[in-house]
Amino acid sequence: MTGEASVHASAVLVGERAVLIRGPSGSGKSRLAFDLILAGRAGQLPPAVLVGDDRVHLDTVAEQLWVRPAPGLAGLIEIRGLGIRRCDFVRKARVGLVADLAAGDAERLLPPEARTIRLNGVELPRIPVAAGFDPFPLIAAALTTTDGSDSVKPLDDCPKGIGNHISPNIATD
Repeated sequence: MTGEASVHASAVLVGERAVLIRGPSGSGKSRLAFDLILAGRAGQLPPAVLVGDDRVHLDTVAEQLWVRPAPGLAGLIEIRGLGIRRCDFVRKARVGLVADLAAGDAERLLPPEARTIRLNGVELPRIPVAAGFDPFPLIAAALTTTDGSDSVKPLDDCPKGIGNHISPNIATD
């Protein structure tokens, strides 16, 4: 193991990769973690299990970033209005996505450089989420869809002049 670090974050294993959820205190890290777990239970996402809430450890192994719960917090998650609760958890998971809540660089259409981050020497996909914006739809979309920008053809006569309106005939164009 190299680059071990403890960070103020939550993490949830969704399918085969973990979502590392970062952000300032009160930004909704625990809420997003629990929403992902519930969506996994409901079949809206692949099965989802808590890795850690509030504080996790990051390890770099063979050029992959792994996350594990902080000792003493394993299996605990804060549910606003209920307090600290116990739930199933995994002891480690490979990070596949970073969600940055209350991110100052969140935009409607992100430039490519904002969609990745290097943590402990590992390049990872990143979703910056603006303060006050519900992160769950963005993270669920990132986990369940693929980038379609190569197949999208903006209309030449875009009324706003910014080329982001999609042809109604996308399937046949």
